[in-house]
Parts: sequence; structure tokens; C-alpha cells
Amino acid sequence: MATQNVVALRRRLRRNAAFLDEARDVFRRQSEAIASLAGKLDDNYAKAIEILFSTAGHTVVFGVGKSGLIGKKIAATLASTGTPSFFVHAGEAVHGDLGMVTERDTALLISCSGETDEVVGLLPHLRRLGIATVGLVGDTSSTLSRGVDVSLDCTVDSEVCPINLAPTNSTLAALAMGDALAVSLMRHRQFQPHDFARNHPGGSLGRQLLTSVKDAMRSHDLPTLTHNATVGESLITMTEGRLGLVIVMSGDRLVGLVTDGDLRRAMQRHEDLLSLPVSEIMTRNPVTIHEDTLLDDAHKRMAQMKLKAFLVVDSAGRVAGVVEVFDEK
Repeated sequence: MATQNVVALRRRLRRNAAFLDEARDVFRRQSEAIASLAGKLDDNYAKAIEILFSTAGHTVVFGVGKSGLIGKKIAATLASTGTPSFFVHAGEAVHGDLGMVTERDTALLISCSGETDEVVGLLPHLRRLGIATVGLVGDTSSTLSRGVDVSLDCTVDSEVCPINLAPTNSTLAALAMGDALAVSLMRHRQFQPHDFARNHPGGSLGRQLLTSVKDAMRSHDLPTLTHNATVGESLITMTEGRLGLVIVMSGDRLVGLVTDGDLRRAMQRHEDLLSLPVSEIMTRNPVTIHEDTLLDDAHKRMAQMKLKAFLVVDSAGRVAGVVEVFDEK
């Protein structure tokens, strides 16, 4: 029985090692396929950028099958990075969806073979509309490559699948070319983080870039004490406040801040710590931030200053709340 267990274990280890080797080979061959695109770039790439950049309407992406799925992602990336775009299934286009396309648009057509009937069949209709056409093509001698205004070479030597049939390297190459177009257009448009945020208001990045500190701060039940309270009282207040800090006030005026770090350091210096006045260990003139500051700017300042939280003040300089580094993350 022990011998059988050893044999089974060795078999399993060899199988697992083979899986890892296969995955590493996939990653290597796919990275080589993408890297090879750099050597295929020519003036057509710059022409494609100028066409897409000057499009008054939308970039309409066409494809079917796996190329269609890649096309959806490319259209989504373009749209979110400043190039208005949407995807149309090439098969549905000739059954009414061409009505979505106007003379103000540009067509981006994707086909690995360059002979996909549904995609190639769109060319006469797009010519009648008089719109520019750009192709992401895996065969530069194909009908699609010859029929578009600008053809971008997305050829790969082979697919990464063991039978060289499943679209793997070819779809990855088209996706990478689409990403390259999106990045070039972002630079050409001088697309900035606030532009990205406008297109992503529901995401965490959008909230940080568009949300002010006032909208994200904690403004209720703030842990506050007077300057003549004891350190023992500050410990209780800090625990109840669950912010890792205590705001020290003199009337309506901010006079100091005590953090859990201040308490730990004070414990090393004072024997009778809990009975000391909190003013003995507090940080005077603590760092504050205005409530209208954008949350993203606040987080950048926190990172630079290596702080976990800021006291937030209003236009009159009064304490309005606390914003933590993990807010809205």
C-alpha cells in the first residue's frame, strides 16, 4: 500500500509539473506574439490614428465570433478613454443594425482570416455611406485587408492551442492592437484622469476623482476632548470613536490631535501616563485639509505624508470631520 501511495504521489507531481510547464509555455508564446506586432507597425498605424482622431461621430467596431468578443472590449476601451465608440455584430448589421451607422462615423472591422463573410460583406455598404474604414486583420493579403482604407497587421505565426485552431494568439494580437490604438488616441487627445473619471462615475477611481472630501468624510460622532482632559480619558474616547485618534478642542478651536501612535510613544516616556493632561502628548497644529478638496488629492497627500487620516476643516477653519485613507477604496 505504501508503495502504491508513493507511485500515485509521483504521478501527481509529474502531472502538476506538466501543467505548470504548459502554462509557462502559453505565456511565453503569447508574449512573443504580442511583441512581434511592434515590428509590423508602419505608416498605416499613424493613418489609422488620424482617421479615428478626426472622426466627428463614433468609431463603430464590427466583428463576429471571437473577433466580435474582442471587438466589444475594444469598443468599450475606446469609449471609456475619450473616443466615442460602440460595437455592432457584423451579422446583425446587414439585418438593420447598419441604421446605427452615420456618415459621421468610422468603421473598425476585425477579422483574423480577413475573409469572414459577414465582415467583408459590409464593405460595399460602408463605402456607400462614404465613411472611412480601418481593419484589424490577421492576413495582409486578404479581401478585408485590401478593401479597407487602412489595414493594421495583426498576423501571428500560430495559435497557442495544441491543435493550432482555437483563436488564442490571434485574438490576443487584435486586442493588443486595439489597446495600442486607445492609448495613442488618449495621448493625442491629452486625455486626463478627470476625463477618465467622468466616464467612470460609478467606479472607485471615478468616485475619488470626482468626489470631494466633504462627501466622503465622517462628520458625526467625532471623538473630541477638551485640552485639559487626561490621557486616560483620551484612550476611552479613542476606543469609542474607532478612528484611532482623538481631536483636542478648546471651545470651537482645534488645538491638537492625539493618535494611537502618540499613545504608544508616550507609554515609553511616562510612568503615570493615564493621569497626565492630554495636552502633554498631543500633536499641536495638526495637519488639516479643506472639505472641498478632491478625495483623490487627499489620498495622494496622505501617501506623501505617510498619514492614515486628515482632520477636515470648513471655510471658517472649524473642524468638520475626519477622512481616512481607506475611504471610498
